[in-house]
Amino acid sequence: MHTLCARGTMKPEITAAVGFLSRFLRVKGHVNDRQVQTFNQSLQDILSEQYKHHWFPDRPCKGSGYRCIRINHKMDPLVGQAGQRIGLTIQQLYQLLPSELTLWVDPFEVSYRIGEDGSICVLYESQPCPVVMPAMVTVSSPSGNGMSGSPMVDSRISCKEEMMVLGRASPSKAYNMMTVSS
Repeated sequence: MHTLCARGTMKPEITAAVGFLSRFLRVKGHVNDRQVQTFNQSLQDILSEQYKHHWFPDRPCKGSGYRCIRINHKMDPLVGQAGQRIGLTIQQLYQLLPSELTLWVDPFEVSYRIGEDGSICVLYESQPCPVVMPAMVTVSSPSGNGMSGSPMVDSRISCKEEMMVLGRASPSKAYNMMTVSS
């Protein structure tokens, strides 16, 4: 695991993502508190193990696809594994969880989208610890003279912002709009 600073752990992000999924089990019922707690702990352990070599606080979008939890016509295997540990079948998980869910677990941000065309919502967000960088960067010219440059600026955008800027990978469904006037 690469660390940007001591805050570079993935625990708060995983806790937010797992808590979000666990609430669906609790709200829709048929799962007792002990099962929810076991699901919660199991999924946290599974995600921590899965993400440990794919967590880059210095480059949050790197590995984002690998850390994406996806439920659509196919159950996310990690969620399925945690569900099976509490005795739920994949079919039961489909009944308890949204039928179309994308959950991005990235350093400093956890976001989700319900439905293929739904809005992206942020569950958890934090700021990275400041990186200590010199105020000015010295750039060597071919003649060997040092020239002062401009201060370095971090121009990275979040994974969520990148998706919003670059757009969808699949075409959106066509919808007919109907307006009602009185």
